[in-house]
Amino acid sequence: MAFLEKNTPPGGKVVTDEGVQRIELSGDWAINTLSAAEAILTSLQFSKEKLTCIDAGGIDNIDTSGAWLVHRLRGSLEFGGRRVEISGLDEKRKSLFNELDQHHPPRWTPEKRKFSIFGFLENTGRQMEGIWLDALAMLHILGSLGMVIATVVFQPKRLRGISVAVQFDKSCIGAVPIVALMSFLIGAIVSQQGGFYLRQFGADLYVVDLAGILVLREIGVILTAIMVAGRSGSAFTAEIGAMRMREEIDALHVIGLSVTEVLVLPRILALMLALPVLTFVSDLASLFGSGLVSWAYLDIPPAAFLARLHEAITMETLMVGLVKAPFMALIVGLIACVEGLKVAGSSDSLGRHTTMSVVKAIFLVIVVDGLFAIFFASIGI
Repeated sequence: MAFLEKNTPPGGKVVTDEGVQRIELSGDWAINTLSAAEAILTSLQFSKEKLTCIDAGGIDNIDTSGAWLVHRLRGSLEFGGRRVEISGLDEKRKSLFNELDQHHPPRWTPEKRKFSIFGFLENTGRQMEGIWLDALAMLHILGSLGMVIATVVFQPKRLRGISVAVQFDKSCIGAVPIVALMSFLIGAIVSQQGGFYLRQFGADLYVVDLAGILVLREIGVILTAIMVAGRSGSAFTAEIGAMRMREEIDALHVIGLSVTEVLVLPRILALMLALPVLTFVSDLASLFGSGLVSWAYLDIPPAAFLARLHEAITMETLMVGLVKAPFMALIVGLIACVEGLKVAGSSDSLGRHTTMSVVKAIFLVIVVDGLFAIFFASIGI
C-alpha cells in the first residue's frame, strides 16, 4: 500500500506549435497507474497536423505496460495518416521501445474446449435457432411473394416480362448443354450397372424397366434440381448479394420499389418455368444414354428398347417427375434469394452465403423429393 502512495499520477497534454503536434507525457506510466494513463490518452484531443511528436522526457517511471500504451498511441496516430516520432528517451527506454517494435504478438485463437454436454446443448440450441430464423425468412419472402403475385394478377402490367425472359434464358437455355450431358452419363451408368447384375439372372431386358421408371420418377428431376441449385441458385445469391453490398437494395427501398417485385419474382418465376423444361430434357438425355448402353453392352436393339419402354412406363410415370419440378424450383429460388438478402458488406460474407445457398437448396431438394415419394406411394401412384 505504501508503494502505491509513492506513484506519481500520469499526465498528458497536446501542444501545437508551428505545424507540429506535441504530446507531452509526464508522471508514472506503470502497471499501477495503467487505468489512469489509458483514461488520459482517451481524453486527449488530437489536431489534424501530419507531424506529431510524443515527448516522453517528462515521464518519471515507465515499465512494459506503460510503454505498450505509448506504442499503441503511436500506432493509432500513424494509422490515421500522421508521421509520429518519440523523443525524450534515454538509452534504456530506447531499447525498451525497440523491443516493442520488433515484437509481434501471435494472433489470438479461441481455446479448444473439451467435449461437454453443456457445450453440445448450447451448439444444438444455436443451430436450431438459426434454422428457425431461416424458416421465418423464407416464410417472409414467400408471403411477400404471394402479395406481389396477387397484385400482378389484377395489374398484369406490373409483371416485368423482360426480366423474366432474361432470367429464363440464363436458367434454362444456358443450362441445357450441361444438364443433357450429365443426364446422358447418368442414364448410361444406370443401364450399365443394372445390366451387369441383371445379366446374372438372365433378366437383361428388365434393365429397360429399371432405367425408365428410375429416370422418369426420380433421377431426372432430382439431378436437374441439384444442378440448377448449384448453377442458377448460386448465381441468384451472388447477384442479389452483390447488389446488397453496393447498397442497391437500399436504393430500391428509398425510391419506393418493392425488392420482391423487382428482384425476387422474376427469378423465381423464371426458375419455376425452367425446371420442368430442363427435367424433360434430362429425361430424354438419360433415356438416350440408357438405350445406347443397352444396345452396345446388352445387345438390346433400339426397337426392342423402345417397345419394352412403352410397356414399362405410362404417362403417370412421366408426370410424377414433372410435378415435382416447380416445387423444387420454388425451394431453390426462395433459399437463393433469402441468402442473397442476408449478405453483409464484405466479400467473405458473399462467399459464405453463396455456399450456404447451394448446401441448403440441395438438402431441401432431397427432403422435398422424399416427401413427394411418400405422398405418391400413399395415393398409389
